Amino acid sequence: MKYLSLFLCLFLGANAQAKTNWSDFSLTYLKGSNYELGDDDRRVYTFEHVAGTSWGDSFLFVDRLESDNGDNETYAEWQPRLKLTDLDNGVVTSVYLAGMVEMDSVSPNGGQGFSFTNYLAGVGTDIKIPGFDFFQANVYHRNNELGDNNYQTTLVWGLPLGPLYFDGFIDYASSNDELATSFNMTSQLKYDVAPQLGLTSKLYLGVEYVYWNNKFGVQGVDERNVNLLVKYHF
Repeated sequence: MKYLSLFLCLFLGANAQAKTNWSDFSLTYLKGSNYELGDDDRRVYTFEHVAGTSWGDSFLFVDRLESDNGDNETYAEWQPRLKLTDLDNGVVTSVYLAGMVEMDSVSPNGGQGFSFTNYLAGVGTDIKIPGFDFFQANVYHRNNELGDNNYQTTLVWGLPLGPLYFDGFIDYASSNDELATSFNMTSQLKYDVAPQLGLTSKLYLGVEYVYWNNKFGVQGVDERNVNLLVKYHF
C-alpha cells in the first residue's frame, strides 16, 4: 500500500496541471458461449475511456457480465501511467510510473456474492514497433485483497491489418501460495463499417478471442472463448 500511496501523491500532483491531448470513449457488446468458472453463456457490456495527457495516459473500463443462468458480475480496471521521461533514438520511447486498480463484484443467482479490490504499482514503457499504432509493456507488483501478493506483466497493442484492426492485451501473473501462474491473451479482430453506414464515428464488427490458461489462477481451468463483438466509438 505504501507504493500505491506514493503513486497517488505523484499522480494527483501532476493532475493538478493536467492537459488532455486526446481522448476516446467507446461502448462494446460481446456474446460468447464458452466461458469458464460459471455459466458458459454470457453477454458483456463494456464502457471504455482512454486519454493521453500532459502527465501521461489513462485507461479505464467497466465490464457488466450477465449470464443466462442469472449470474451477474461487474468488473472494472483503472490504469493511469505517469510519464517519467521520453527517450530518443531507441526502441523504448517513453518510461512511466504505472498503476492499476482492479475492482470486481460477483452476484451469483441464488448464492452469496463476493467482491475484491486489488492495487498494482510498477513501471511501464512505450515500445516502437514498425506497423503498430502502439505497443506498451508494463510490469507490476500486485497488492491483492484476497490472498498473497504476486507480480504481473502486461502487454498491450494496436495493429492495423489492411481494412481490419487487431488489438488486445496479454496478462501474465505469477503464482503464489493460493494461485497458479495465469496467462491471459485477449484479442479483437474487427472491421469498421461506419463508412458504409455514413457514420462519422467508428463502428466495429468482429470477434474477440480469449486464450486463458489457469483462469484467475485456478489450476487446470483453461478458457478458449470466441465472442461476437460490436463496438462503437463516440
